[in-house]
Amino acid sequence: MGRVDDIEIRDDSIRLGQFLKLASLIETGADAKMVLADGLVTVNDELETRRGRQLHDGDVVEIGGISVRVRTAPSS
Repeated sequence: MGRVDDIEIRDDSIRLGQFLKLASLIETGADAKMVLADGLVTVNDELETRRGRQLHDGDVVEIGGISVRVRTAPSS
């Protein structure tokens, strides 16, 4: 795996479809459905097809050679 960018989330978890949009890896929910159905997304190096998969701090999502890591915002 090459460079991995961190994407910060506000809560303890986020659904995969939402995270793909937040990380600007896709533009719409329909795009999420397509890339997942086409087997283009992995989470922690395992193929993932569920848009509703819950992601947590440290999970790494990869699509098209781009890897991003979920980071939980620090508590104030």
